[in-house]
Amino acid sequence: MKKVIGTIGLLLVAMIWGSGFVVSDIALETYHPLQINALRFLIAGILSILLFWKKLQHLSWKTIQKGCVLGIVLFAAFLLQTLGLAETTASKNAFLTAVNVVLVPILGFLIYRFPLQRKTLFGAVFTLIGIGLISLDHLGAINRGDLLTLLCAVLFAFQILLTSRFLAKEDAVVLTVVQLNTAGILGLAFCLVAGLPLYHAQWQGNTAVFYLGAFSTLLAYLIQTSVQKWISSAETAVILSLESFFGMVGSVLVLHEALTLKLIGGAALILCGVLITEWQPKRTLVQMKQKGLDQEE
Repeated sequence: MKKVIGTIGLLLVAMIWGSGFVVSDIALETYHPLQINALRFLIAGILSILLFWKKLQHLSWKTIQKGCVLGIVLFAAFLLQTLGLAETTASKNAFLTAVNVVLVPILGFLIYRFPLQRKTLFGAVFTLIGIGLISLDHLGAINRGDLLTLLCAVLFAFQILLTSRFLAKEDAVVLTVVQLNTAGILGLAFCLVAGLPLYHAQWQGNTAVFYLGAFSTLLAYLIQTSVQKWISSAETAVILSLESFFGMVGSVLVLHEALTLKLIGGAALILCGVLITEWQPKRTLVQMKQKGLDQEE
């Protein structure tokens, strides 16, 4: 039952992040990408403190350390994605970022000895091909922007893996609060160094940034961190990759982008990848049910 709840939670996160593509497009009309990164984490961090300040009263030094590590990795991933986008196409940036879907199970096995199931790896490959169909117009030569984006994908993979590892001994909410505030402070520092202001008197851009902070960042990472203890890191990466599918749906419905056979084929492959990853053989289901009955006895 917990795995079902976790899967639904991650699906909701993917939907929220998918809608974030459209909202980010609106925010970029007013703000620089570095400003957006800083504001989304600052808004999320401040709101998280206001909502959960009671939980922070007994904050341990170990939790602070783990939360700071997650915040640094998360902010660095967003920063590299932004820097990579400046030197490559948006389609290649989106696709190369999504490489973390395949990296998570491989790195998890190599570094932490997490189990590597064939169905998870097959599902991740199907998903990556689907994301490629949705995101890529052409490949072209590899440039520095592509390499920065690939490094960003590695960091996003580590963020998922580290979250799974830290959740064994830490409260999900407290860990998320520290993580988001760390990323917010780093974002503020980069904006100050770059001489970028944190506010423009433009209601549409400010509304978009607030949505990114409150929903695409605070709510999404709270849900992800809370349910990831019930889902393996590899499955988490594959389910969250539905972000591309929901982003495509949002772009078609809101931004009126054309719905092509290429997009439909990519969406179908992503869904196949998720279904392969989540598929449980009948024998496994019977064993799980029997295990539950034995525990009740």
